[in-house]
Amino acid sequence: MTDRDHRVLEHPARSRDAQPPPAEHDRRSVSGRRLFGLGAVLLLFGALAFGVWRHYARHLEVTAIAEQHHDFVPSVRVAAVRASAGTMSVTLPATTNAFQAANIYARASGYITERNVDIGSHVKAGDLLAAITAPELDHQIAQAEASLAQAKASRRQTKANRELARVTWGRDSVLVKQGWATQQQGDTDRLNYAAQQQAKQVNDAAIQSQEAQLLVLRQQKAYQQVVAPFDGIVTQRNIDVGSLVQADATSGTFMFALTQSDVMRIRLYVPQDAAIGVKPGVDAVVRVPEIPDRTFPGKVARIANAQDPATRTLMTEIDVSNADGELSPGTYCTVELKIPRRTPSLIVPAGAIVFDRDGLHVLVVEDGIAHSRKITETRDLGTEVEVSEGVKQGDQVVLSPPVDLEDGGKVQVRATPTAKPAS
Repeated sequence: MTDRDHRVLEHPARSRDAQPPPAEHDRRSVSGRRLFGLGAVLLLFGALAFGVWRHYARHLEVTAIAEQHHDFVPSVRVAAVRASAGTMSVTLPATTNAFQAANIYARASGYITERNVDIGSHVKAGDLLAAITAPELDHQIAQAEASLAQAKASRRQTKANRELARVTWGRDSVLVKQGWATQQQGDTDRLNYAAQQQAKQVNDAAIQSQEAQLLVLRQQKAYQQVVAPFDGIVTQRNIDVGSLVQADATSGTFMFALTQSDVMRIRLYVPQDAAIGVKPGVDAVVRVPEIPDRTFPGKVARIANAQDPATRTLMTEIDVSNADGELSPGTYCTVELKIPRRTPSLIVPAGAIVFDRDGLHVLVVEDGIAHSRKITETRDLGTEVEVSEGVKQGDQVVLSPPVDLEDGGKVQVRATPTAKPAS
């Protein structure tokens, strides 16, 4: 026997304990698999139950939110619709113009011998601005005066001849009737007297012509003294001493520009929507951007009484006192007109207006219900809108209405916070 056989024989019991029987091992394996399967099934049922519970909880939550949303009454801010004022304030751009302005041209040809004014000179009506000399005009006047004197002398001679012819015909007419003079002599004396009468008329016409010609020349002589037509300021000067000027209706020399600006004529164009109430006497306030601390009051003085069909505007002029000369012609300004209203209108906050496929409308709150009202806009004032129909004075309109607020929806008016008094 070998050593191995002796070790086996010495410990038979320990060898049996180390390895269980095959039948017991199989029973333990089956029991373990059953426990694992049961645990998996329980875990699956637990997960399924948790999912059902979560789904049911979500459903309850969504239902609660839907019911809450259905029963939700939004809180809104409102503002009252008010009637517009009795006058409508309209601000429009305008330009200042001198009350009177004249471009002075030469009416006599010649050379400038005297110039008494310059740009910026203040002049009175009748003041001499410049003097023109034209020696040939003086010669023409002298010639016309001599021709007039000659015509008058000729008329005196004709008058004497007519008187002689009258006396001769008066004497010979008796002699012809008595037969002491021939009929031919009588006809000659009679026709000579008639010719002398016609000659007087010719002399009278010639004298009138010469006097008219002399009057024209003397008027041209007067035009050599260029005077101011009204009180004003010289704004342009285009000649100097020694300048040659021409008197012509189309190409005469432009000498001076004169303006009268103690009263300014403000010209502006009022659009059709505001022109209906514009008339003389309407108050106006003129403002110049470069003079921010001052306003210039005035009144509408003249209107065109007809709108320009191309621009649908009414030309309007306003007279503004400018005794201190603060305003100058050609200045840009703005004019605020206080136009009386002919038709009533209402003022609605711009934040209350809704624009959608149905047009312009507002939501008016009545007894906690929002009602949609279509409106007709007349004028956009920026933060406010002037309307002519759709609402009435005192209506409470919703400011910045929610997008889901529809006609007939319930609302609750949010209280407007009041300012705390200063301590």
